[in-house]
Parts: sequence; C-alpha cells; structure tokens
Amino acid sequence: MSKKEKIIIGSDHGGFELKEVIVRHLEGWFYIDNVGCDSDKSCDYPVYGQKVAGKVANGEGQGILICGTGIGMSITANRNSKVRAALCLNEYMARMSRMHNNANILVLGARVIGTGLALDIVDVWLKTKFDGGRHQKRLELIDKAEHSKY
Repeated sequence: MSKKEKIIIGSDHGGFELKEVIVRHLEGWFYIDNVGCDSDKSCDYPVYGQKVAGKVANGEGQGILICGTGIGMSITANRNSKVRAALCLNEYMARMSRMHNNANILVLGARVIGTGLALDIVDVWLKTKFDGGRHQKRLELIDKAEHSKY
C-alpha cells in the first residue's frame, strides 16, 4: 500500500459505521476522500455510489463503497462505463476482482460481513495488482460488448 494513492470512499446509512472504521484503518497510508454519508440517518445509496463512481471514472483514485448488502452500490457504480465495481464477501473474491478483473471500486455489505473480515478484504484488495495478459483481453471484450446492441 502506498501513501501516495487516493481512496474515494462512500456509504449510505447502512454502511456508515463500517465506512468510518475503514477510514480510520486507512488513514496515514492513503489520502482519503470521504464523500459521505455523514451519519446513520436514512439516505439514498445511489447519491453516494454515483459520487464515488464519477470520481473513480475521472481517474481521481480507487473507490470503496459500502451499503447494507453491497448490492445497491454495485448496481449503481457499474452504471458508469469506466467503473468495474466488485462486491466482495471474502478475501479470495477481493484478490480475484483485482487480479482478473482489474476492479477499481471495492463494494462491501456491512450487514453481511463482520468488521474484521471487511478490513481484511480491504487490505487484500488494495495490495493486489492486475495480472494483465489474457485478462486484459477479457476486459476489452467487456468494453466492446458495452458498445454493441444485443
């Protein structure tokens, strides 16, 4: 992990507490851009998912999104064509999302994984690099499919 890297992080109310724990965990190692939410008061996850996805798509850094299950944030973030958001429930998924899919946003479900596991997932995801090679070809096929009509 490098201190020079920027992490853009956001959550809804369901992910607020876990987001705050992750921010504290990463402080000092990364520049953190916390786009909200700012409390556990009910809010709309697409607002924060779109904020993080937009910044990641603009090349401002890597992203982390958290909601109750992670599903809503995943759907929201992946609407942006420059985003590859991966909902990860364990360290293996985190590793593969980076090595094979070059995910640029990690998505977590605060109500489906514990805090300790979430921090382990974050650490693995941030340390793992893209393998390239045959996996790059597959990403290009995904990009190509996005622009075709089925």
